[in-house]
Parts: sequence; C-alpha cells; structure tokens
Amino acid sequence: MVAVSVGWGGAALLAGTVACGLMAGLFAAFSYAVMPGLARTDDATFVQALQRINVAILNGWFGVCFAGALVFTAVAAVLLRDRPGLPWIVAGLVLYAAVLLVTFAANVPLNNRLEAAGTADPAAARAAFETLWVRWNVVRAILSVAAFGCLCWALVLLGRSTAVG
Repeated sequence: MVAVSVGWGGAALLAGTVACGLMAGLFAAFSYAVMPGLARTDDATFVQALQRINVAILNGWFGVCFAGALVFTAVAAVLLRDRPGLPWIVAGLVLYAAVLLVTFAANVPLNNRLEAAGTADPAAARAAFETLWVRWNVVRAILSVAAFGCLCWALVLLGRSTAVG
C-alpha cells in the first residue's frame, strides 16, 4: 500500500484533533475529578483554589490548545475541502465553536465574578459560582468530547482516502 500525501491539510487536522482532545480532557477532568474534589472542601478553600486555578490556567500552553483547536481545525476544513472527511471536520469545528461560546458567555463571566468577590465572604461567592459553573463546564465537556470524536473520525476517513494499493 502507498499513501497519498495530504500535506498541510492533514497536518492541520492532526494538530486540531490533538488540541481539541487536550481541551476535551481538561473540561472532562474538571467535570469528573477537580470539581467533585473541590466540592468536598470548605468555602474558603474552594474559592481560593478556583481563584488560583483561574489565574494559573491563563498560560501559553493553554492558549495554544484552546485557540489552536479552533484555528487548526478551520485551516484543515479549508485545505481538505475536497476530502471525504470534510463533514466531520466541519461538525468538529462547529461543536468546538460552541465550546468557545459557552466558555465566553458563561464560564469566563463566572470566573471573573468569583475573582471580584475576593475572600471576604467565601460562602456567598461559592453559592453564586459553583452550581452554574459546574453545569456549564459539563456542557463544555460534552461538546468538546463530541468535537474530538468527529475530528478523530475525520482522521480515519482521511487515512482511508489516501491509501492506494
């Protein structure tokens, strides 16, 4: 069997898939481990931990994955527009765009309010934050895992379409 080159489009799809997978893992880990663990702490610990996480997560590695999942997938959609996996790439792109929408419409404003609340009344800060943030993070986890699945399937289809033999 001989593989036909897919060049930059294949590389972009691979990069978008990896970035999306890393984001899906992050959101899922918060859903099934981090937030349930923090739920077992007192109010002051919960608020301080989330405030510190919200600052620490804004770094270059997070930025590359968070934005890269969208950018690389969009580039792959353009470069692979004549390939059989395109509908799956577009589906992954739309699902990941929904992740960004939820993040900027729900989770980031809640993070900002938690930061602004300081530590004076941790019980009130937690009450205004925890339930809503967890709910919207579960939505992000589901959307990003679905996007990752779509992109993985697009990779499979791309591989099948390039094999000749």
